Amino acid sequence: MNKKLTTRILVLFLAAITSLSAQQKDITLEEIWSGTFRTKGLDVLRSLKNGKEYSVLNYDRNSKAYSIDVYNYKSGDKVRTLLNSQDLDQLTRISSYEFSNDESKLLLATNLNQIYRRSALGTYYVYDIKSKMLSLVSDDKIQEPTFNNDGSKIAYGFDNNLYVRDLNSAVTSQFTKDGKKNHIINGITDWVYEEEFAFVRAFDWNADGTKIAYIKFDETQVPEFSMDVYGKELYQTQQVFKYPKAGESNADVFLYVYDLETEKTSNIDVSDYNNYYIPRIKWTKNSDILSAQLTNRNQNEVDLVFVNTSKNTF
Repeated sequence: MNKKLTTRILVLFLAAITSLSAQQKDITLEEIWSGTFRTKGLDVLRSLKNGKEYSVLNYDRNSKAYSIDVYNYKSGDKVRTLLNSQDLDQLTRISSYEFSNDESKLLLATNLNQIYRRSALGTYYVYDIKSKMLSLVSDDKIQEPTFNNDGSKIAYGFDNNLYVRDLNSAVTSQFTKDGKKNHIINGITDWVYEEEFAFVRAFDWNADGTKIAYIKFDETQVPEFSMDVYGKELYQTQQVFKYPKAGESNADVFLYVYDLETEKTSNIDVSDYNNYYIPRIKWTKNSDILSAQLTNRNQNEVDLVFVNTSKNTF
C-alpha cells in the first residue's frame, strides 16, 4: 500500500469518527417514555361518500391532541379538520370513530376495556359535525353502539341487554329485560361466536330504523370455566365464564325482531333449517325483509333464509 493511499484512508476514517461523535446525543427517560422514538403509524382510512376524500384519526404527540382530519385522494393534502380533542373538555382520548350514514355525526369511542379478542366495553360520545356539539351516549360503559340509518338513534348492548337512545329527545329505552351474566345474552355474541365467527354485534337496524333484529344466546346449559386473574392487589380475582370444550353443549340461539313503533318483540322460528348456529344476520334494503345465515354444528351446511318480518314468513 503506497503512502498516498494510506493517507486517504486515514482521512476518511477520521472524518467518519468525527461525524459519529457529532451525532451522539444523550437520551432522556422522558424521550423514551413519551414516544419520541416511536415509529409513525397510519390509522385506517375511511373513504367519504363524495369519492374524492378520506378521513384519518391522527394524534399529535406535542399537543397530546387527537384529531379527525380529511384529506384529498388526488393531492394527498389535508383539506379540513372535523374534530380536535383540544376543543372538547369531556374528551381527552379517542380510540376509534364511526360516521353516521349521512356523515353528519361521529360516534367516538374512548376508555375501552378489552373483554375477549374482539369485544370491549367503552365510553361513547356522539359529535354533531355541523353544530360541534358533543353528547354522551350512556353513563355506563357499553358495547357495540350503532347508528340507525338516518343517524337519529343509537342501539347498544349493556349488561347482556339491548337499549336504544333517541339522539333528538335524549331518551334511552331498554327493550330486552332478561339478560343475565352466564345465562342470557341479548344482541352481543358469546365467546364461541366471537372466536369462531369473528363478530361481536349480533343485532342490526332495518333500513328505515323501525325494527332491530337480534340473536339471543341462552348459555344456561354451557359448562363454566374459571380463570384466576392477577392484578395489582395482594390476592388474585377469579373470572368465571361459559366455555364449551369439545363435545360439550353450546349456547342455544334464537332470532328475534323488536318493533320500535309497537314496542313488541317477535320470535322468528328457524327450526325448519340448520339452526344450531346463526353466524350472520343482516337486513335487506326492504325494511321488512331480514336475511339470516344458519348452519349446523359441523358447519358444513349453510342455509341462507329471507324472512318477511311483517308476516313472519320465509
